[in-house]
Formats: sequence, C-alpha cells, structure tokens
Amino acid sequence: MNLQTILIIVAIVVVVGLGFLARELFQRGVRMRNRLQMSSVYTNITHELLTPLTVISASVERLRLKAPDQQQDYDLMQLNIERMVRLLQQILETSKSQSGELRLKVAHGDVMQYIERTALCIEPLMAQKHLDFNVQCTPESMMGWIDTDKLDKIIYNLLSNAAKYTLSDQGKITLQVHTNEKYDHIIIKVSDNGIGIPKDKMKHLFHRYYDGDYRRLHTLGTGLGLALTRELVYLHNGTIECESKEGEGTTFTIIIPINKEAFNSSQIDEQQKIDINMARSAILDIASRMRHTDAESEQLATTADDDAYRLLVVDDNVELLMLMSQLLGSKYHVSTATNGKEALEIIQKEELDIIISDVMMPVMDGLELTRRIKNDPNSRHLPIILLTAKMQDEDREEALRIGADSFVTKPFKMSDLELRINNIVENRKRIQTEFISQVGEAEKAVEAAAEPSPDELFLKRATDCVYQHLADSDYDRDTFAADMGASASTLYNKLRALTGMNVSNFIRSIRLKEAMRIARQTPQIRVSDLAYKVGFKDPKYFATCFKKEYGLQPSEFLDSLNKPTDQ
Repeated sequence: MNLQTILIIVAIVVVVGLGFLARELFQRGVRMRNRLQMSSVYTNITHELLTPLTVISASVERLRLKAPDQQQDYDLMQLNIERMVRLLQQILETSKSQSGELRLKVAHGDVMQYIERTALCIEPLMAQKHLDFNVQCTPESMMGWIDTDKLDKIIYNLLSNAAKYTLSDQGKITLQVHTNEKYDHIIIKVSDNGIGIPKDKMKHLFHRYYDGDYRRLHTLGTGLGLALTRELVYLHNGTIECESKEGEGTTFTIIIPINKEAFNSSQIDEQQKIDINMARSAILDIASRMRHTDAESEQLATTADDDAYRLLVVDDNVELLMLMSQLLGSKYHVSTATNGKEALEIIQKEELDIIISDVMMPVMDGLELTRRIKNDPNSRHLPIILLTAKMQDEDREEALRIGADSFVTKPFKMSDLELRINNIVENRKRIQTEFISQVGEAEKAVEAAAEPSPDELFLKRATDCVYQHLADSDYDRDTFAADMGASASTLYNKLRALTGMNVSNFIRSIRLKEAMRIARQTPQIRVSDLAYKVGFKDPKYFATCFKKEYGLQPSEFLDSLNKPTDQ
C-alpha cells in the first residue's frame, strides 16, 4: 500500500469522523434547544397555575369572613392550595436552575433561631407518622447571612425525605446544626434510622428524577427534591454529602457559609432582615386538625342513632382522610387509620360495618389489609371498598380476587363512594328484614340440616343465648359476647354481616318476636307484664319498639286478639 492510498484512507476516516461529530453536535444542540424550550414551557405553566391558585386562596379567605362556621372546610382547602403552591415552586426552581436563572438573595439575622423555627413547622408531618423528631442547634443563637427562601426548601426536602423512608415503628429523625471554629459556616446534619440507601444507588442520589424506593414503600415522589437541594446548596457556595447504610439509616451533611464575605454584592440584600417569626413551611398543623376531626366524630358517636352504620376509613393522605371523615360523619360513625397495621388494631377492638381503604399506603397496604381481613374468620364478613389511583384491569382483578367487595378509582366523586356504601347498607337491611321474618325458623332449619354451616350454627347459638336470658333486662352486649366466647367487636361484626343488625337490635328483635308469640298464647296479659316477661325494664320503651317493629301498639294488638270473631 503506497503513501497516496494511506492518505486517502486517513482522509476518508477523518471526513467520516467529522461527519459523526457534526451530527452528534447537531443532535446535542437540538436536545439542548428542546430542553430549554420545555424549561420555558414548565416555567410558563407554573406561573399560569400559580395565578388561579392565588385567586382561589383569596376566595377561601373571603368565604371565611362570610360563612365562618365552616372553618374546617376552609382549612382543608388552604392546606391543599399551599401544597400545590409548594410543588409548583419546586418545579419553577428546578426550571430556573436548568436555565441558569436561579439567584441567591441573602439577608442578615439569627440563623440558628430561623432554622429551628422552620424545622419545628414540619413537626406535624413527623407526628402524623409517629416518628421521634429532635432538633438540636448549637449555639441556640447565631447571627449570619442566609437566603431564607432557599434554606426553607433545603430543610423541608431533607426532613420530608427522611420521614418518607423511615418506618413508623421506633423511627427517629434528628436535625443537628452547629458552627465551625471560625463561626463563618454552619453544618447541618439530618439523620434517620430508616431503610438506608443501597451502594449501587448512591451515585444516582442527586440526579434529577431519581425516585428512590418510593414505589416499594407506597409513598409519593417527584424525583426533584434531592437534585434541587444540591443545586440550592451549591448556590450558597456550600457542600452536601450523604452517608448511608442499608437497613440502618442515612445522614445528610450540609456545610454553607453564613459570613457576608462569602457572597457577592448582587447576592446581598442590605435592606431585608431575617424575621424568625415568619419561619414557616407549607405543612400546616395537620395533627391538631385531625384531633379536631376525631373530637367531632366522637361527639357524633355519642349523639347519633345507635343503629348508625360504623365505617373505618384507611388512608395515609391525611387531608383526604379528614375530608371523608367529615363528609361521611353526618350519616355514619367514622373511625380512621393511616395504614393497614393501624386498621387491623382498630378492627380487633371496635365494632365496624364497612372498611374503606386506600391501596397504596406505607407499613401495610390496602391489598395486604384485605387479605388479612378476609383470611380471619372473625372479620371476613366485613365488606371492603378499595380506593386506588391504579386503573388497569389487572389491578381491579387483583383487588376483587383477594376479596374486595368494591373498587373505586381515584380521583373519585364522594357521591360515587356514598353510592357503594349505600348499596352495602341496603343489602344489610334486606338481610335484616329477612332475618326478622324468619326468627324461630332458623333453629328448625339447623336441626333439619344434615350438615349445618358454621354461620347457621353461630346464629343458632346466638339465638339460644338470648332465649336463655329472655327475662333478664340486664343481659347486654358484653355479657352476650362472653357467653358466645367472642370479643364484643367480633360478635358485632358477625351478627351485622349475617343478620344486618347490631347486637342490641339482635337481642331486641328476638325479644319482640317472643312477645308476639306470648301475646297470641295469652291475649289477656297486660302490656307491662308482657314487657317484663321478655326483658324490657320500661313498658313505654317496649311499646315504642313494638310499634316500630310491627306497626301498631302492643295494646292494640292485644285488643285485636281479644275481639270476638264472627261465627
């Protein structure tokens, strides 16, 4: 091969290489242009959404003044408005960072006090998850220069991220802040004893749209928080590091300067001073509002009809839990839980009729909760309505396969959920009507059956217990449950499922049926004697119950029996 050939080959290689390089540079330029265009689109959309949210927020405040009796509704609206604002601002900050438009504006004030106040604003989030949360600032007071808006986001993202990946049982999160020896930097450490981060994922930790294990833990994530946090720290001329051991916990360490000399003149706001009383985050005091909601539910439980159906609503979204508890509480007794484990503890202790549960929850999700309920003979009769954002057919099939009675897809209308609840209630009422008409026949059916079912045997035992204590006016649900060898909640759940009645109504129904039989046998009996004979202390109350059950007063029924019949 001569020199000319070699030069031609080299030239061809160079031309081809330059062609590929030019193509790569062109495609990179197109990608960059598209990214900038999308960044501009995100920024514009974010600004457009913030405007109507501002209008809605102002409208809510106006309604507070016009109709102050609906404060809880307004709190719920404002809570979600501020949550949306926080998410939109995070998108906006990320967009600014991508386009190089993120700017720092530091002000002078008490840095330690501000950080402590900001961290404590997030305490309700920790209380919601039953986490041990501790804030330590050393010294307690230290003057310096910080951008409060950016530092808010750093602290919120790190603490909310720690809460997301720390389980409730014995979970502990600590925020430690101290200064260096020269008092010109602060060191912020956020530590938790959560699930930790695998080594192979550490290198992607601060990448944008890295979403960690939030799907596995059934929590929400955008993949922006830690990436934005690092960019905000770098904007402060600081550093951020992460140490983690899988299964033991994670510690984020941030070092940022607080001396004026660390920032250029365009980053310093001489006019503005840090106001520690304005330290806040968009997390409102959810815990106190839940206590308010629980108090209202408890008040309803003491004043509502004893026969009102009892619902357990399970959802880790506290705002949705508040809303459903408030709306459903006008018609039903409502208990609440934030995960499947809490729900199981309530089911074992309380009398319930229907379970309404979200699917995706931490600690124990809705599907596992459904499996546990349906596999337990003491609770398998409980109807379960599952709520989920999943819409695929296989998700619906999975929910129904493990025993869910109904399936509601998010977002849903409360009227749709109430329709499903009403269908279950109406079905229970039909069962109740059928049972009342067949009291006395069930025992014959069990005796006639070659192999009576466990439910038939249970009802026969329950009926026998009531008949054995028919005249005992003090025979109540607790004594009844003890005679049946079951807890009060188990007895309630089974009777409600099999007869449509609660324990008191079951006892009362049998007593009234027996009163009808005795009246037919001895029509000359006095109403008061008839009442005492079947366990009623008050003849007036007996008469009220009798009329409600049969449509006429017991005296009227006895008179009809005593009238001579035409020959």
